[in-house]
Amino acid sequence: MNNKRKGLNRMKLHEIGAAYTFILPMLAGLMIFSIIPFVQNILYSFRKMGTFGEGTFIGLQNYQNLLKDETFWLALKNTGFYAVVGVPLVVILSIFLANLLNKNIRGRTVYRTLLYIPAITIPAAIGILWRWILNYQYGIFNYILEKLGFHKVSWLGDVKYVRWAIILVVVWSMVSYYTIIMLAALQGIDRSYYEAARLDGATNRQLFFKITLPMLTPMIFFSIIMVTIGILQIFDFIYLMVDRDTLSYTYSMSLVTYFYECAFNKSSMRGYGAAISVVLALIIMVITIIQMIGKKYWVNSNE
Repeated sequence: MNNKRKGLNRMKLHEIGAAYTFILPMLAGLMIFSIIPFVQNILYSFRKMGTFGEGTFIGLQNYQNLLKDETFWLALKNTGFYAVVGVPLVVILSIFLANLLNKNIRGRTVYRTLLYIPAITIPAAIGILWRWILNYQYGIFNYILEKLGFHKVSWLGDVKYVRWAIILVVVWSMVSYYTIIMLAALQGIDRSYYEAARLDGATNRQLFFKITLPMLTPMIFFSIIMVTIGILQIFDFIYLMVDRDTLSYTYSMSLVTYFYECAFNKSSMRGYGAAISVVLALIIMVITIIQMIGKKYWVNSNE
């Protein structure tokens, strides 16, 4: 009996060792590229960093300077604008398009393929493409406006329009991916619910609001969290689409963009840039916690 127990313990230890061996590369990558840099960044936020070396410890001075920095508050305001406008648009359009593609419409396969293109296109290519589309002189948007009898608009050069242009591109780039996710969730809904409701005389509108939406709430919740995190970290479209020597760049700047400018373009402000990134991390953490707390009030659980 003791020999059998020893054999089982030996086998269990062997399985545990094998499991840790398999996850070791991923764990090492997580430590090297995520956890250690994150902790190091927090430490840097309490220092005045020079071009070289570890800098000088200054405590909370960087955070105190943030409170008096008008550019920081403008970047925070812009980031909030992108999230407040962009998140509902991405989620609502994703649900709408997924619901359409879930029906037996002619050319459905072609529509699905076209919709998937933005999801597999790298952000750099999207940013450059839309920079040309929204170009004041040669962009197709202004060409269409002129043909319709309107004046051309400086989409990326006017502070009144630049944030809306950024939102347009962000939504266009994100909707396709989350439409695919919503479509997968829609196809996972048991058809018997719809059949039973139709037998009771339910209309298409009632089917959507009484069955489809409640059954989609877990995926909607997931999408809201991921889209919120993604938009709060927006950087590439702003950096690639808007000229950095213009006023519109300042008025479209997000927290990540401002972090980049301080940490990389102004090497003497690396500690200040680290403080900006820590603040952004805290904002994302707080918003995610609030979303997790509110989950129980509206997300349909099958547990």
